[in-house]
Amino acid sequence: MGDIRQSLLPRDVLSAAKELLYHLDIYICNMVQSGRQPPLVDSKTQELVEEFILHAPKDRNTPARRMSALQELQLLEIMCSCFQEQSRDTVRQLMFSALFSLQGNQADESRMALLGKLVSMAIAVGRVPILECAATWLQRTHRVYCVRLAQVLVDDYCSMVPGSGPTLRNIHNASPRFCCQFITAVTTLYDLTTEELTPPLELLQMTVSWIQDDPGLVLINFLNTALSGNQPISSLDVTPLGGLVRWCVKAPLAYRRDKKAGLTNGTAEGEPEVGPLFSALHLSVLQVLMLLPNILNEKGLYGRLALLQMESLAALTSDLSRLFDQADKHTHTSSTDARGLSQLALDRLAQALQVAMANGALLCSREDLRAICSRLPHNNLLQLVLSGPVLYYNNIHTPPLAFSPHAAHSPIASHPTHPAHTPLATHPSSHPQYPAQPFMAGMPFPFRPSH
Repeated sequence: MGDIRQSLLPRDVLSAAKELLYHLDIYICNMVQSGRQPPLVDSKTQELVEEFILHAPKDRNTPARRMSALQELQLLEIMCSCFQEQSRDTVRQLMFSALFSLQGNQADESRMALLGKLVSMAIAVGRVPILECAATWLQRTHRVYCVRLAQVLVDDYCSMVPGSGPTLRNIHNASPRFCCQFITAVTTLYDLTTEELTPPLELLQMTVSWIQDDPGLVLINFLNTALSGNQPISSLDVTPLGGLVRWCVKAPLAYRRDKKAGLTNGTAEGEPEVGPLFSALHLSVLQVLMLLPNILNEKGLYGRLALLQMESLAALTSDLSRLFDQADKHTHTSSTDARGLSQLALDRLAQALQVAMANGALLCSREDLRAICSRLPHNNLLQLVLSGPVLYYNNIHTPPLAFSPHAAHSPIASHPTHPAHTPLATHPSSHPQYPAQPFMAGMPFPFRPSH
């Protein structure tokens, strides 16, 4: 590939880029056909891509080549056709990687800019091969760049062009893999920590409808990915479950905060109510968690792989505690309304924790949960979850990775009735408006596992 540079230099920018794409396709086809392992593009080819497609100057003395807006649009159309016409998925994936795998140099900004435009165009014109390649890119790339791509797509289809939302909505049918990765990216991007990081209404409606229509969509990349120890640590989560739980739990408090800010600025009039959307999303997430036992058992991962990580749950409870602190400072808010929303957030957290533990998505002990929930206000349902029975995993003879090896207890014949106990001393709390969330060791809990 390195010897074609001289033939590309006299050409105009669009012609040179088109010619290079043609040679790159032939080069990768030959490499795959020869069976070379691993099938990696060499550095000379990467340099040609940076110079003639990304237009990064080869050296400081060489002026950068520039495309007009029309030429750039024509290049995007050529790239769409190139990927559409290539029938071999392996070649398409390697070609996409050669163009858009980040190299840690100054050309990466050009890569990201071109990638955002290409994926946005692929969504608009239904180029499934590009969406499939982009799904793989989102699985392998640092999450910082994944959320940047997601931000571009949200801006294009939910902000800049009114009425273009239905086009983005169709990615569920065009490429479920890309749709799943897109949900993972946007739930990572919009973490509800500020008003700017609250998902746009149209994006929220889209996400809810996708998951309601097809709960298994959330797990599609997990089902089709061979998990290995070399998964990039900084990549997106394997599923969007963690981000979706964060949305549902934080929404009542985060949207109350944003509504107050909007009222202060005079911008909240006429805004639609999002509560029913998050309620529907929360139900869908719980239904997805209940699908997991059979799936994890089939993969031999039940009790050994946590799809919800304790680190993300600890961050979630820390964010909740901060939101409660902020709520305490707004004395003008109706205490009944504030308490109702706070209890809703804690109810959702408790439900998510219990269903995740019961279905093998969360591997931890009750002591671990009590530690991360210790600063949260009191909630009856959360108290039941924190003081509930130890969970044992059927058909697993070794302890889960996140558990300490304890001997199995014999089944309890009947739950004894505890005598009334004296009230526990008040637990010091950083939230004066709410009672603390202590662990009540003597609290009756009638349910015991039957196995």
